[in-house]
This record gives sequence, C-alpha cells and structure tokens, in this order.
Amino acid sequence: MTKPQLDTTGMPAVGVLVRRTWQKHLLTFLMVFGPGLIVMEADNDAGAVSTYMQAGGQYGMHLLWTLVVLLPICYFVQEMVARLGIATGKGHAAMIYERFGKWWGRFSLIDLLIVNFLTLVTEFAAISLALSALGVGPWIAVPVAAVGLILMVVTGSYLRWERIVIALCLLDLTWFGLAYVVHPDWASVAGNTMLPTMPAGGITSNLVFLVIAVVGTTIAPWQLFFQQSCVAEKRLRFADLKWARLDTLIGAIFTVAVAGAMMLVGNYGYQHHVVFEDPAQLALALGPIAGNFVRNGVLLLMVNAAVLGTTAISLASAWAYGEVKDWEHSLHKKVWEAPGFYATYIVCVAAAAAIVLIPRMPLQLVIISVQVFAGLILPSAIIFLQLLLNDRELLGERWVNRPWNNVINWTIIAVLFALSLLLAAQVMLPNLFN
Repeated sequence: MTKPQLDTTGMPAVGVLVRRTWQKHLLTFLMVFGPGLIVMEADNDAGAVSTYMQAGGQYGMHLLWTLVVLLPICYFVQEMVARLGIATGKGHAAMIYERFGKWWGRFSLIDLLIVNFLTLVTEFAAISLALSALGVGPWIAVPVAAVGLILMVVTGSYLRWERIVIALCLLDLTWFGLAYVVHPDWASVAGNTMLPTMPAGGITSNLVFLVIAVVGTTIAPWQLFFQQSCVAEKRLRFADLKWARLDTLIGAIFTVAVAGAMMLVGNYGYQHHVVFEDPAQLALALGPIAGNFVRNGVLLLMVNAAVLGTTAISLASAWAYGEVKDWEHSLHKKVWEAPGFYATYIVCVAAAAAIVLIPRMPLQLVIISVQVFAGLILPSAIIFLQLLLNDRELLGERWVNRPWNNVINWTIIAVLFALSLLLAAQVMLPNLFN
C-alpha cells in the first residue's frame, strides 16, 4: 500500500488535472501564497496606522516619498527570511541557537519576547480605543477580541488560520476606498510620491522624528521570526522559492500602497485643520466632514490592523519559544499534541489583554518602551539573518547570498541601524535634536 502524496502544507494532496503551463504555475503559486502577504500586511498594525495617519495629518502629502524607500527595504529583508526558511526547514530562533550558540540564542529570544509582548499591549489598547469610539466599552471589546484571537489559532489547522488572516489582510483594500472618498489631488499624490518635497517650516526635529518613525515601521524584529517559521510550517521547497519571492513582493507592494492610502486619509484631516493624537480622534472629527463611511471605516480598520498584528506577533513568540524548547510547535497539531506551543500563544494574548484593562495603566510608557526596545533589537536581528545567509555550509553555493545581495543588504542594515539609534535617542531624550 503506497502512502498518499502530501502537498507543501503537509496535507494529503488533491489531484487536479492541468493541461497548460500557466495553470500549473497559478496552482503552485496559490499553494505557496500567504506568508509574504501576511507578514507584510500584519506590520501595518495599530502602531503603523497611527504613524502613517499622523504623517498625513501633520505634513499632508509631503512624506509620501518615504514609501518608495520602504518598498525595497521590505522586500529584500523578507526575501532573505523566506530563502533561509526554505533552505533549513526551521525557524529563525532555532537557527540562531544552532549556528551562534545558546548565549546569543537566549539574547535574541528574550529580546524578542519582551518587545513582542509590549507591542501586543499596544494592539489591545488600539482595539479598546477604536471600539470605545463606536460605543463598545473596553470590558466587552478587549475580552471578546482576545477570545476570538485564541479561537482563530487553536483549531489545529494551519490552512484555516492562513485563510482567515489572508481575508483580514484583504479587508485593508477598504483603505483605498477611504482614500478615494476624501478626493485627494491625484496629481499632487503622484508628484509627492516620486519626488521628496519640503513642508512649510522646513526641516524640524518633529519632521525628522516622523520620517524616522515611518521608516522604522518598515521591518519589525518579529517579522523575521514569523515569516521563517511560517515558511517552515508550510514545508516549502526550493522549487517554491520563486513563488515565495513573488508572494513577498506582492505583500510589500500591497502594504506600501495601503500605507499611502492611510497617509491620504490623514492628509484630509490636514486640509481641514483637524488636530488629533490618534486615528480614533481623527475618525470622530472627520465624521461630520467626510461622512460615516470614513468615520466608521477608519475605526473598524484600526481594529482589523490590531487583530492582524496581534495574531502574527503572538505566533512569532510561540513559534520561537517552541523551537528553542524543542516542543511540538505547529498549527497542524491539535492543542493536546502541542500544549506548550498553544499555551504560549494563549498566555501572550490573554496577558496583554488583561494589562490593557488595568485602570490607569501607563500605556504611553508602554508605547515608548516598544519603540526603544524595537530600535535596539532590530539591527542585531537583521545581522544574524545576514550572517546566516552567507553561511555556505548551511545553504550551499547555490542559495547563499551573492555579492550584490550583500551590498544591498548591508546598506539596508546600516540605514536601519542608524535610524533605530536616532529613534531610540529621540524617544529617550526628546530635546536632543531641538
């Protein structure tokens, strides 16, 4: 008796007769599709929504050009992650432990878990803020969101989770509808996207800080761990690499375009002289001006962004911790088959939700801490990635970085390192650049 063939997700393959090459390519791509889009769009989380809309609200369209800078950074870093995940079949945390030893492995893991948890707190804070503006109190909104996020993962099916999350990613297409409704000057949009322009007042410390914040939202440490574990979870092979790269490119383009739409909605507030501190305030202020579609759309998309960020970040922590502890750590497993893995995910979600419900919790301090920690951990995380991609013993001559890869990647690392240090310095010493 022969064993049934398995597809790239480990499930029994279903026979599909294809007669044309393009049909074969399309079906293969659809099987591979997912991790690249999810890891990119989940980074448009609640913090990113706030940053992009603040950029539009303070400076109109003048920072749209920064998104052109973000696109290659998004793609090249995450392409390395996908390639490494396919080559090793293991997650990022496991590879750091294996190639650099326990000390560096623990250093990267502990940093990751801390910054991930603090970020989760900010995601639930955004859920509370947005749904409160819609009339749903935090004592209902936060627990219901936490239960929904847990149920989405504990079904024991990677494919089911992936399809739900891709659907949530595609809900962000609504941002394009919101951008269209606020009727920006499309000629100005094109001009400010292609060429940097100077806002009134010239270069100020606030402008520099916001540019750094926009670029700093491009790559978060959890993304490296998440996508590599996700690729390993789907059991992709080298034959799938070109499709994984296409998936990552589509995700990068989609994410940057959505970010641009967020800036255009913020720009509408700028044009109407609306002063706001967070997207929920802007949404409420725009209601009488732009209508309920814009008001409710911004609030609900803010919740969607936080849900996407929460599930991806929590899974990044659970995968990384499960890899290091040598537990079963797969969404293909049932809860009783991988109890430690699922417990890590549940504890992350539940604890972050509980902290948000603490009265007078200093959430602003948590948000500042996230910026500082993320700024400090990101350069080291990407350096580990770059070193792994130059390990010929691990990858072989065919899949190791080429010289042009290294030039691009080390340039990106240097830029991100400098920006991360500036961002951390500005957050800790607000008057440093005044």
